Amino acid sequence: MRAIWKGAVSFGLVSIGVKLYSATEEKDIRFHQVHREDGGRIRYKRTCSVCGEEVTYDDIAKGYDIGGGEMVILTDEDFADLPLTSSRAIDVLEFVPAEQVDPILYNKAYFLEPEGAATKPYVLLRDALIDSERVAIVKVALRQREQLATLRVREGVLLLNTMLWPDEIRTPDFGFLDEDLKVRPPELAMASSLIDSMTGEFEPDVFTDDYRAALQEVIDAKVEGREVVQPEEVEEAPAAAVDLMAALKASVERAKAARGEQPAGGGGGGAPTPISSARSAQKAAEKKAAKAPAKKTAAKKTAEKTAAEPAKKTTAKKTSAKKAEPAKKTATRKTAPRKSA
Repeated sequence: MRAIWKGAVSFGLVSIGVKLYSATEEKDIRFHQVHREDGGRIRYKRTCSVCGEEVTYDDIAKGYDIGGGEMVILTDEDFADLPLTSSRAIDVLEFVPAEQVDPILYNKAYFLEPEGAATKPYVLLRDALIDSERVAIVKVALRQREQLATLRVREGVLLLNTMLWPDEIRTPDFGFLDEDLKVRPPELAMASSLIDSMTGEFEPDVFTDDYRAALQEVIDAKVEGREVVQPEEVEEAPAAAVDLMAALKASVERAKAARGEQPAGGGGGGAPTPISSARSAQKAAEKKAAKAPAKKTAAKKTAEKTAAEPAKKTTAKKTSAKKAEPAKKTATRKTAPRKSA
């Protein structure tokens, strides 16, 4: 690594000489603009919009547009007179708990290496930060600009994180923030359950940039003159308006299945998706609704049948009794005594 800045950390009356190194690097694959026909690099000339002449770097100054077509020109001498350009100090302002610094403020990260005889005070500040569980709020001038930053410890090294100023953070202004949306307790409980089922330890090394790897494969294939084998694209499930609770429940089941836990209800057929689970729930509801009227009709028929049975028995009894009456009269007629002559 190459040091990009040298200065000192001003810690009370203690001054710690340090070198500054970029702690991060972008891994993006970079391209040049070329002529499609012959591959020649595209060059751009720096020309003046007023006189049309080509301008060298030595003749270029910085201009500030004050509106109305007027420009204030600042030269290197103007910037040289500013006190920040000669400032080589990282001034410690205060020490605060790390959780009080909103991560949205963080900008770029730099490693600090002790220089010369500054190793002992460097280690002292490092160990004091670890012991106090605090981060230092500092001011530093980098690239002709004063910046707010934090000083903390990472893997035994002091790490400087430059920060955005508070007025550089935008305020979110979205319509839904003014809407009176209510979340039902069961929905909140199910969402919390989903979070619990997906909770784990953050291990950044397990995540990879798949796009960059695929792009590098295309470049390597071009260099070697071979054909690129495109992986099959997985079709994403179409977005649909589904029941929120059903989608949350299905998501919980899928997260448990991914962890190797047995989903509720067991059975095979693969892990359900929120869409498929919601559709299954909808079909079950429709099936249940369709069965309900049939069940009521059957019950009604049974009730009518039950009510009709006593009436039928009564009718049969009356009919039997009515049929028995002539026989009774005949028997009475036969047994009557004859009158004497």
